[in-house]
Amino acid sequence: MSSDNAPRPPASPPATSTGRPVLRRPSIVAAAPPLRPARPAPAPARPAAPAPSPEGIRLNKRLAELGLCSRREADDWIAQGWVLVNGQVAVMGTKVTPQDRVEVERAAQRQQDSRVTILLNKPIGYVSGQAEDGHQPAVALINPRTHWRQDGSGLRFTPPHLRGLAPAGRLDIDSVGLLVLTQDGRVARQIIGEDSVMEKEYLVRVVYQGPGPLRPLAPDERAAPLLEIHENDPVSSNVQAVFPRAQLERLRHGLSLDGQPLQPAKVEWQNPEQLRFVLTEGKKRQIRRMCELVGLKVVGLKRIRIGRVVLGQLPVGQWRYLGPQEQF
Repeated sequence: MSSDNAPRPPASPPATSTGRPVLRRPSIVAAAPPLRPARPAPAPARPAAPAPSPEGIRLNKRLAELGLCSRREADDWIAQGWVLVNGQVAVMGTKVTPQDRVEVERAAQRQQDSRVTILLNKPIGYVSGQAEDGHQPAVALINPRTHWRQDGSGLRFTPPHLRGLAPAGRLDIDSVGLLVLTQDGRVARQIIGEDSVMEKEYLVRVVYQGPGPLRPLAPDERAAPLLEIHENDPVSSNVQAVFPRAQLERLRHGLSLDGQPLQPAKVEWQNPEQLRFVLTEGKKRQIRRMCELVGLKVVGLKRIRIGRVVLGQLPVGQWRYLGPQEQF
């Protein structure tokens, strides 16, 4: 005999209409129980994940495609046991299909929320990444003494902010301006990921050395060092007056590097000897090589914007945190 008070089996979760994988990131909701119950100590061992499927894509790539983290960060989450596939702890190398259910533990989100992104006005003489040829890396400038006093982020420097801090993009040793250093894989992927089309804006001081490409440097020949550059520098020569209009159009669209055509660029005169470049790609020494192809020699280069974040009034050699309301 049935009873109205008999317990009923829980309802099955609704299926997605698109067939796409469901990423369930547990979050704390007011007046609602947590999605995953607290585990008693010691926690019972979860069932081991099945062997990676030969089909589908790697789990770290899937997490990165969803914009949750970088692949490196995803590998760290998997190693920590913070990623579940179909309710089971994922192992390194796991592959997923659109039918698989992927979940990320709260611990991963807490770790990610504690990571910082730093904006540095890099001076001449520092390399973006690892120290090389006796030159210090730009991260050596990140310390309390060089923290900009007008930083409005509300964050205070602590030594853990240096852990895993890496440049998202690069500036040559004699280029200056905005350099992003981050612990957050999402920021790095946004700026320098394979599919990134984020704008980067530069001021470029040039001299015109005549029609035709410049002579390439010999293998043992070093390029002359660049000079510091500022928006309001006095003009000493009128390059704009002698530089052919057709060559300016080639800078905007029509050049190739390394056997591949370049993406269209925005190139305008900032003043009679400075050009303003806006690029959506970042080949090695791209601006200098572009200029050389049209007879221009770069004598100063400064990055002033990445996406929606501008260098602004940040002094040379100082840094600030990316604020909680700022986005690239």
